[in-house]
Amino acid sequence: MENRKIDISVVIPVYNEEKIICESVDELHKMMTGFGKNFEIIISENGSKDRTRELLSGICAKYSEVKYLTSDTPDYGAALKKGILAAQGEIVICDEIDLGIYDFYRNSIDIISGGEADLVIGSKLLSGAKDERPFFRHLATIIINFLLRILLGFKGSDTHGLKSFRRERLLPIASKCLVTKDLFASEFVIRAERENIKIKEIPLDVKEKRTPSINLFRRVPNVIKNLIKLFYALRIRG
Repeated sequence: MENRKIDISVVIPVYNEEKIICESVDELHKMMTGFGKNFEIIISENGSKDRTRELLSGICAKYSEVKYLTSDTPDYGAALKKGILAAQGEIVICDEIDLGIYDFYRNSIDIISGGEADLVIGSKLLSGAKDERPFFRHLATIIINFLLRILLGFKGSDTHGLKSFRRERLLPIASKCLVTKDLFASEFVIRAERENIKIKEIPLDVKEKRTPSINLFRRVPNVIKNLIKLFYALRIRG
C-alpha cells in the first residue's frame, strides 16, 4: 500500500459509531473500488466511549486500504485536520460516516480532475439541494452560514459537509487552520476563499443514516465560543 501512488484519500472523523461503522465502511470500500483508482480510507476516531476503536481494528485487518487514527479527546475539527494532514491522495474527500453520497464523489472527482476547481463543496443550501435532515439541523446550517457571511465575509452557501480538494493546493491551508471543534471546516473554506483557491459548490442531497452522535443543542455553547475564536483567528490574526 505504501509503495503505491494513491489517487484518492477519503477522510472521515468518527465518534461513538459502533452501530454503523462496519456497514458504512463496507459500502464505502465497495464504492471506491468501483471507481477503478488507487485509494485509501482514513477513519479519524476521536474520544469514542463505545466499541468503535475495537471494530476499526477488525475493519483495517479486513481491508488494506483502510487505516485509522485515534485521539482520546472528542474533537471533530481536530480529527478532521489530523486525517487531512495524514492523507496521501492527489484528491482528498472529506466525508461523514453516515453519508457516502456516490454522486458527490463522482462529480467532484471529475471537476477536480478536469481542472474546473481545486476545492469542491457539497452544499445543503444551494439551489437544487435536498436536505432531509431534521428541521433544527437544517435551520442551524442556515444560521451558522449567515453569521459567517456577516462576520467574516464568507461568499458561499455552506462550509460544512462533504468536500473534495486537490491535496497539493489545499494542504497548506489546512495546516494554517487554528480553530477545531465544530468550525474547523468553516475556517478551512474561508481561508481557501481568501487565498483565491478555485472553488465550486454543487448541490447535495442529504439523508442521514442515524441520529447524530452529539446532540445539536448541547453543541450550541461550543459553536458560539468557537465562532468567537474563528473571528479572532481570521479578522485579527489573518
